[in-house]
Amino acid sequence: MSEDLVPVGRVGKPHGLDGSFFVEGPSRAAERFAKGATLWVGGEAARVETSKQARGRPVIRLDRKVERGSTLSVPRAALPPAEEDAYYVFELVGLIVQEEGGDELGRVVDVQEYPANDVLELDSGLALPLVEACIREVDVAGGRIVVSPGFVDHR
Repeated sequence: MSEDLVPVGRVGKPHGLDGSFFVEGPSRAAERFAKGATLWVGGEAARVETSKQARGRPVIRLDRKVERGSTLSVPRAALPPAEEDAYYVFELVGLIVQEEGGDELGRVVDVQEYPANDVLELDSGLALPLVEACIREVDVAGGRIVVSPGFVDHR
């Protein structure tokens, strides 16, 4: 498939004996895992044949066998536009993070969800809160995030 694919979860542990499995790290958009939805696994389309919730997580069965740990994806074009001042995780991963004034702090490797706010994890080991007081600018096209001074100890 030539379109960019965006991860929305991974094939998790089996659930029952019919080929169903838990979706690990699922997208918050439940419709991605609804019966009849199309997901991409290993570069090929797969249709969701059954869908339910178990222990608060989606459990699905696809129309073909897939390997545990495989990434479940959808075409980027299928995603609705992000709300103003909101971003998809895949848009932030890889961006350079700079402190106001120029010090480069690292690249975003992941975004973790916490009860109070999300947190940017950087390849340098730093973790920065995704809050207005910290984040000054997100420039996806320019490949960088600018953060306020004072959130990093420069000893």
